[in-house]
Amino acid sequence: QSQLVESGGGLVRPGGSLRLSCTASGNTFSRYVLGWYRQTPGKELELVAEIHSGGSTHLLDSVKGRFTISRDNGENTVYLQMNSLNAEDTGVYYCFGRHWLRQAPEVWGQGTQVTVSS
Repeated sequence: QSQLVESGGGLVRPGGSLRLSCTASGNTFSRYVLGWYRQTPGKELELVAEIHSGGSTHLLDSVKGRFTISRDNGENTVYLQMNSLNAEDTGVYYCFGRHWLRQAPEVWGQGTQVTVSS
């Protein structure tokens, strides 16, 4: 059974940084796109970042220049480095995986809370 386990959320001051990690198990994820959605207060679930196994990435416009997504295929792990955080980044971040031929996520992590507050 495929599983995604996240870590790295928490409370940070505005302008600070956090790194989220998500490790996949139970499947071969070499052909999977991995990434992160987030649910922020008052907004719908939005795609923050995703990365293909070959390294190509897509980032939400509002996080470009501040967030970086990367993956270690050997460790089946995807990372989201978040810098210059602001209050609008507060929310629950969900790791996901989808086969690169499919549009919708097939596997989800449990979610990790990110709170940006002074």
